[in-house]
Amino acid sequence: MPSINSPIGARPARFRRARVLIVGCGDIGMRAALALRGRVQLVALTSSPDRVPALRAAGITPLVANLDVPSSLGRLAGIATRVLHLAPPANVAGTGWWRDARTVALARALRLRSLPDALVYGSTSGVYGDCGGALVDETRAASPHTPRAHRRVDAERSVRWLGRAGVAVRILRIPGIYAPDREGGTPRERLRKGTPVLRSEDDVYTNHIHADDLARACVVALWRGGTQRVFNASDDSDIKMGDYVDLAADLYGLPRPRRIAREQAGAELPLSLLSFMGESRRLDNTRMKRELRVRLLYPTVATGLQPPKTQSLP
Repeated sequence: MPSINSPIGARPARFRRARVLIVGCGDIGMRAALALRGRVQLVALTSSPDRVPALRAAGITPLVANLDVPSSLGRLAGIATRVLHLAPPANVAGTGWWRDARTVALARALRLRSLPDALVYGSTSGVYGDCGGALVDETRAASPHTPRAHRRVDAERSVRWLGRAGVAVRILRIPGIYAPDREGGTPRERLRKGTPVLRSEDDVYTNHIHADDLARACVVALWRGGTQRVFNASDDSDIKMGDYVDLAADLYGLPRPRRIAREQAGAELPLSLLSFMGESRRLDNTRMKRELRVRLLYPTVATGLQPPKTQSLP
């Protein structure tokens, strides 16, 4: 990498010829691309031809294909030296509900020709399941409780298969992503609706990572970290969900939400929110900071919920 301002530091000339494929180039993928732009060749997989102009305008070469149509992925073979895989599994029911067919298809396509040097997969901290508020590091066994988490475990197995073939695979287990400049990236709308939160004795610990810090971790992991290595991509916050929402209310000058008992929550809260209230854990991010040497711009939600900094990603 040519610049000492890169998240991974200065690199020899051979790194300048690296080609990075981003699979799942949504908000985090675009932030990672911004950090990499001008330093590597960027290619992004998109299933939507409508996104092609925007990707080109961002300095990214678009490749139109669909992870749900494996026959369309042939062009991925040998196209990149490093891969950032952020595409979520499809929501499926019935037989195979726990499989992530998209990651299986991607892994098979990448194996058709020369393998990439490294692949970073964005998984979820939900693979740990409910830990009763315990501090959780990467040595804890996966114990998924939801269909979404089961599919992520399956995806981790698929990328580890590439790791056994010689690819430096790194898995980031990601908690709740937030940022004031991200769509739905703060509790502001929830506060305006007056959605209640659990009372303290019933509340759960929740974990967070600012979108910019996650993008930086993704970029760093493309070059740094042991192979077949898992990292908790979380900030330093140690906070319960209700306290997080209260903090946002105070910062935005909005009323704090009502506190309710868990018994009431089933009648008042949507199922999507209730699912997050059924698991409690505190992620230990020591390995990410020590081995990937990620320096958080927003170490806690108290700093990250503030209006976005004007500086661009380094």
